[in-house]
Amino acid sequence: MAVTGGCMCGAIRYRAEGEPVHNALCHCTDCRRAAGAPIVGWALFPVAAVEITGTPVTYNSSGDVERQFCGTCGTGLFFRSASVFPGQVDIQTGTFDDPDALAPGACIQTADAPAWLATMAELPTFPRYPGV
Repeated sequence: MAVTGGCMCGAIRYRAEGEPVHNALCHCTDCRRAAGAPIVGWALFPVAAVEITGTPVTYNSSGDVERQFCGTCGTGLFFRSASVFPGQVDIQTGTFDDPDALAPGACIQTADAPAWLATMAELPTFPRYPGV
């Protein structure tokens, strides 16, 4: 199996081969702030299985944690940490070309999740903007 994806402007592209070590939706405060989103999807692959074209910008968010993003359009892409995930790279699943390529297998860091997430399934849904 292979997944492909990249940033919004196309300056950075990637291809990841094989099955991910994990595929989870993260609720931690750091991920939410870095992405500006209430939940961030991640799929973890061995570094050797990921080919990246373009040069992401690296932000050291804490300790040896590196968050990488496109310096042109700002799309968050990768998470690397030698102490947390040695020899591996976490890829933001929201950047996959095919959003259905990998279904999440878990929700993690739920202790940090906003309380309103527990009632999210009760919200009305609209296929496009309501009233448009």
